[in-house]
Amino acid sequence: METIQLIEGMQAPNFSLAGSDGQAHQLSDYLGKKVILYFYPKDNTPGCSKEAEAFRDQYEHFSSENTVILGISRDTLTAHAKFIDKYSLPFVLLSDKEEVVCKLYDVLKEKTMCGRTGIGIERSTFIIDETGKLVKIYRKVKVAGHVDAVKCTLSESL
Repeated sequence: METIQLIEGMQAPNFSLAGSDGQAHQLSDYLGKKVILYFYPKDNTPGCSKEAEAFRDQYEHFSSENTVILGISRDTLTAHAKFIDKYSLPFVLLSDKEEVVCKLYDVLKEKTMCGRTGIGIERSTFIIDETGKLVKIYRKVKVAGHVDAVKCTLSESL
């Protein structure tokens, strides 16, 4: 599958992934709602836990704004279930073990950790409107303040 360059204003690429709720989730299932689609490197790591907690803590606000939160990583559904239980996450996490959606959204990047180089998920968030258009793309996300920035984007642009 070739990677297309995603730009704000275009239709978000549709996909189907297994969710932590045991259901298959397609992006197109959420037409009529705003979607916060966030990609993160790994369950139960410090930055990813902080990011998930920040989205959890604002879940009621986003829900009241007709907004769905979907988290995507390459972790298994079993790992997602443990992560959800540990942090009481009220939203669905999607498993992209095959990296299909990660490639579609171009979030796989070369990373160096402890002197070793590998391919990992670059923390990224995509804000999608009710019609399925990409309203805002955040790449190289820093966890601190990110959820507040997402709230501002949603209140300003949608």
